[in-house]
Amino acid sequence: MTAPWSASRLDGPQGELIAALDALRGLIARTPGAPAPGKRAATSTGSAIDQIADRFALTPFERDLLLLCAGVELDAAFAETVRVAAGGPPTFGFALAALPGAHWSAITPTGPLRYWRLIELAAGQAVTTAPLRIDERVLHFAAGVSHLDERLQGLVRAGPAPTALPEAHDLIAERIAALWSAADRRGAAWPAVQLIGDPDAGGAAVAAAACAAKGLGLNLIRAADLPVAITERTGFERLWAREAALSDSALLVETFDADPPETLRAAAAFAAVSRAVTLVACREPLRSEGRPLPRFEVAKPGRIEQAALWRRALGDAAAGREDEIERVVSHFDLGPAAIASAAALAETAPLWAACRDQSRGQLDDLAQRIETTAGWEDLVLPGTEADILREIVANVRQRTKLYDHWGFAGKSNRGLGVSALFAGTSGTGKTLAGEILARELELDLFRIDLSQVVSKYIGETEKNLRRVFDAAEAAGAVLLFDEADALFGKRTEVKDSHDRYANLEVSYLLQRMECYRGLAILTTNLPQAIDPAFKRRLRFIVQFPFPDVAERAEIWRRVFPKATPTEGLEIDQLAQLNVPGGNIRNIALGAAFLAADADSAVTMAHVRRAARAEYAKIGRTMTGAELVGWAQT
Repeated sequence: MTAPWSASRLDGPQGELIAALDALRGLIARTPGAPAPGKRAATSTGSAIDQIADRFALTPFERDLLLLCAGVELDAAFAETVRVAAGGPPTFGFALAALPGAHWSAITPTGPLRYWRLIELAAGQAVTTAPLRIDERVLHFAAGVSHLDERLQGLVRAGPAPTALPEAHDLIAERIAALWSAADRRGAAWPAVQLIGDPDAGGAAVAAAACAAKGLGLNLIRAADLPVAITERTGFERLWAREAALSDSALLVETFDADPPETLRAAAAFAAVSRAVTLVACREPLRSEGRPLPRFEVAKPGRIEQAALWRRALGDAAAGREDEIERVVSHFDLGPAAIASAAALAETAPLWAACRDQSRGQLDDLAQRIETTAGWEDLVLPGTEADILREIVANVRQRTKLYDHWGFAGKSNRGLGVSALFAGTSGTGKTLAGEILARELELDLFRIDLSQVVSKYIGETEKNLRRVFDAAEAAGAVLLFDEADALFGKRTEVKDSHDRYANLEVSYLLQRMECYRGLAILTTNLPQAIDPAFKRRLRFIVQFPFPDVAERAEIWRRVFPKATPTEGLEIDQLAQLNVPGGNIRNIALGAAFLAADADSAVTMAHVRRAARAEYAKIGRTMTGAELVGWAQT
């Protein structure tokens, strides 16, 4: 058994705790002249037990009962005094007889001691004879040691420390703190608030600043970690409310785009009933059937504020990098936390590369990222179409100059994005062109299959598209929407709600493309199926024609890397194979594998075998005209 604490060795709240235990020990032992344990000296700042009593509205008897349970755990001599007086561990029956101001309601399930689980009543025994024990989290608080309740660990985590905010965000934090102060003046509970905006906009930092202004810390929890079942959610709410009272903390519930509807409903329900200070970060406002949840829009900082955040994050390293900073803020749309992370990466990399690394994560779960290794030399197109592709590059690069510096943005807020339609049969180079543009622009390329995005459920297609564009805004990546004809069929007469929503989905996609700060490309194998009214809203339309003999010959000249050994390849003969560039590349790769396996150079025989396999794959047979002049193999 450890030696009992001595009040002479402690000061502050712990010293007052020992003094309170000494007073209670004297009362229990019936020491003559012992002070009443429920009273404090006029100069006292209050022990941790007194703080608990204040925060949970305990009566003097309930406070002394809690002190009794704490003393048994903390002080060996006190525990022995109680054992002798009570004939064993402390019980409610003993407290009723030994402590002043005793009342039966102190032990009821609705009383604060048991409702907030400050003490535990051993199960299976009568209420008056069951041993009492202080909850471990409460015990540590009473001893002056604060930590997160172990039942919350893994769910709740510490939020960001308060930091300097962009001016617009600072004003939002002040408004939230003012809202809570107004509730104080009315004697009302602080309302839970919603922070509406992109997850990267800086909502957590705003919440931390608002809480700090009111003397609170901030903790975070993912909405997906909240219990969905009402009974479990009620238990969690009570446990967190106790923790919040002990730690002077607020809770920010974070929602994410991938959260299902039941998760969002659970977040709204929790915020509506939470008795602790609660905030919810969400992209779209949540509906609450309980108390109102005031909304505060938290937008990403503007370009000027982002530049200031970059300078602050880079510190002395910002000197001489103004051109880099201007370039990245003109294209990437990063929030404060992402800028800080990218700035850390920028110690060993250019800012542009750091921004790409930092911003691509949100899209990786929604689209397929394509590695861009192709260059202009890999694409064979008629001159006009090739010129249009280079014009697209110029539009993306010079967009900021035209819209911001030359004033075009003031003329209209529509059409500020760069959008294009790539039309042509399969294999004619549409995806390859997207790769080339992305590489030229030093941007990531993400492929989205529209046939997978389109949903039969009303409103779901628009939701899927919103998730893609919202995630892509930070990266300003090149978005390649494949199978556009899955969504862009010619409009028909609106006969029911499904037809009306189909047109709304197309309009929504075009609207997002028009204002997207990156490059958005639609590809289609059936350009004639797309309504002309939709085509007029696209900035560029590039035709990818089926290559003629001369173009196929040029593709064959370029298709084998310089390091590939070849022997006796007849380009004019190969050009007779009536397939587009995508199939030509497949044939060349297949022939190279055959040659490598034979440990020889690539020959016409290898190409013929590979061509047969490719034709079989696409359901065609090589014609006599295509094979004229080929040696039999």
